[in-house]
Amino acid sequence: MAYSINDIRDLYFNCDLSYLSNSANKICEKNYGNKIFLRGLLEFSNECKMNCLYCGIRNDNKKLKRYKIGNEEIISIIDKIYKKGFKTFVLQCGEFLTIKLKEICDLVYKIKNRYNDIAITLSCGYFSKKELKLLKNSGVDRYLLRFEIADEKIYSYLKNGLKLKDRIEMLYNLKELEFETGSGFMVGLPGETDEILMKNLELCYNLNLDMIGIGPFIPNPDTPLGHLKPKPFETTIKLTALLRIILPYSNIPATTASGTIIPDGREQLLKSGANVLMPNITPEKYKANYLLYPNKICLTDTIDDCLKCLNLRLNQIGKTITFDIGTSLNYKKEKYICH
Repeated sequence: MAYSINDIRDLYFNCDLSYLSNSANKICEKNYGNKIFLRGLLEFSNECKMNCLYCGIRNDNKKLKRYKIGNEEIISIIDKIYKKGFKTFVLQCGEFLTIKLKEICDLVYKIKNRYNDIAITLSCGYFSKKELKLLKNSGVDRYLLRFEIADEKIYSYLKNGLKLKDRIEMLYNLKELEFETGSGFMVGLPGETDEILMKNLELCYNLNLDMIGIGPFIPNPDTPLGHLKPKPFETTIKLTALLRIILPYSNIPATTASGTIIPDGREQLLKSGANVLMPNITPEKYKANYLLYPNKICLTDTIDDCLKCLNLRLNQIGKTITFDIGTSLNYKKEKYICH
């Protein structure tokens, strides 16, 4: 059965979690089998000019030791992880860069000329369309920009006056420039209602996202929202399942935040339609300073520790790791239609 956005309200309000999870898992396995794609996540700088109320690396958090990994060290890290079999890498940093655009373009160009069988995802916040063209020309394949919440008023409050429409405009620019485009939202932000959750799902659907990342809001004590409490994780599971049902060909990660808020959180999402994991390949000496939220898991794990652990966890739920480049089937369909 094909579902549309028009079905989403009925599914959300009238179907139990078990039904939604099972339905989503069947759809995922029909399109992607039982394979779980791996992306190596490299948090190459925690410098950020933003002051998002929920984020641990916000500019006003003076407890944090700031760092920026140089290009040569980044390349050496990727060399090491590539030898482990990884074919996709996510380069992530704070927003409104303290790093020059040219420096990032040069880095990506060098990496892509070194390895012609990999994909690079960038997650560095807002760029103009002109800047995105430069990134595309340097070899960036994918871009991840979460909109966090599809409510203009709450978004502006959380982001200190920024406009949601500017975020959405960039996502459409990414689609137009033929990036494999990712976005998503946080579950449990203050002011969130069922109606806003419906708007979150609808925006993902209307954007026809190739990648969708959602995760639970985990209050960070070093932020203005640190006094709040997280909401039940079941909502994150339900929304993951619904995203798989309405966007059957998209890639959906089981986020690290989900494994932080509950020990088997990632497994629960992988049994509910998610098909991607993003092991953190940031060197241990930097990891502890990229704390968007507290108690982040796997901060002392080596990549070998991580792969061993993930293999065991996935075997228990009937899934298996793949190092395939893992291009979204949704993106492939779009490219076929356009060309």
